[in-house]
Amino acid sequence: MAAIRKENARPPFLMAIYVLLFAAQLLVCGAAKRNVVILTEDNWASMLEGEWMVEFYAPWCPACRNLQSTWEEFADWGEDLEIQVGKVDVTEEAGLSGRFGVTSLPTIYHVLDGEFRKYTGSRTKDDFISFVDDKKWENVEPVESWKAPNSFLMSCVSWLFKISMAVRTIHTSITEDYGIPVWGSYCLFAAVTIVAGLLIGMVLVFITDCLCPAAPPKGFYEPVQMEMPPTKVRRDDRPPTEDQEEEDEEEEEMEEAEEGDAEEDNDANIRKRRVKATAE
Repeated sequence: MAAIRKENARPPFLMAIYVLLFAAQLLVCGAAKRNVVILTEDNWASMLEGEWMVEFYAPWCPACRNLQSTWEEFADWGEDLEIQVGKVDVTEEAGLSGRFGVTSLPTIYHVLDGEFRKYTGSRTKDDFISFVDDKKWENVEPVESWKAPNSFLMSCVSWLFKISMAVRTIHTSITEDYGIPVWGSYCLFAAVTIVAGLLIGMVLVFITDCLCPAAPPKGFYEPVQMEMPPTKVRRDDRPPTEDQEEEDEEEEEMEEAEEGDAEEDNDANIRKRRVKATAE
């Protein structure tokens, strides 16, 4: 048995060679990986300077996994092509996924001094090298400025993606960690959404009223003029004058004369009636 074990034992120098080869392979793989820059929310702005080729991928994507080795081989040419090669994991960086408008995987962008172009060619190392070295990117229309990843609009989209991922994380935590059913999580989010909408609406209305107060209706502050019937001022309310006193005396005399004439007429009528009555 000892002889058999001695024959099957490998020489120590062969084990040393295996270890050295394994270490060399790890170093090569590590060097290849170091050539690919891992981009995140913290360092993505570095691609706005210089020339870049950036891949957006997901670990669960089969096409992304097939492209992985090719992309690392292409990264080895980065120094010769005077470009930097990067990649973004969309499962970890949802904000960058929204910022770049990634709708399919893998998605590759060519970036030159803040000008973005989407790569749609073949996904081979030679095609990548030719695209950069032969400047084929000049035949590709750049992304419009208002849709560029560094624009204000896409920054807002990036925040929306971050919020959606946060909501998804909270939903997962509620249903898995706390055991709340899915419908209960949906009801909770609906209530929070309604309350938040009401509060935001009240704040916006208050700000709008302060900055742009509504104009009052026409004639709201104008005094209302009502037509009043003309009032007659009695002469008794006026302070008497000499002419008015004379007129008053004349009027009184005329009234007395009229009263006297009326009494005389009444007496005459009474006499006539008596005479007529005695004659009958």
